[in-house]
Amino acid sequence: MKQKAGIANVYSSVNNTIIHITDITGAETIGISSGGQVSDRDMNKGKPFTAMKAVRKVVEKAKAHGITHLHIKIRAPGGNKARIPGQGAQPAIRALARSGFRISSIEDVTPIPHDSMRKKGGRRGRRV
Repeated sequence: MKQKAGIANVYSSVNNTIIHITDITGAETIGISSGGQVSDRDMNKGKPFTAMKAVRKVVEKAKAHGITHLHIKIRAPGGNKARIPGQGAQPAIRALARSGFRISSIEDVTPIPHDSMRKKGGRRGRRV
């Protein structure tokens, strides 16, 4: 049996979780799903159960393409926003592992500024 690897990009914020599986080069999208595609409530988009349902949806497409190995890249919003992934990241990784893929590596690719970034809201901040 031929081994075929792919990359699973997991973006997890407080409000949503997006799972995007590509080929090993990252050029061709194999499957993509988010919390909003599997839940009808906006408040549930970033929750753990919704992330697991989104992973199940993507795994079917990936297995149809013959992918057996995965490199996982986790991303939080980063920049001047949260540098810690949302609560859907951990269940998404666990669901990918349980679905039968061999996981080669798990990497954090959150963008971190090396100088200061201005927070949105202007000079006097957000006025309510």
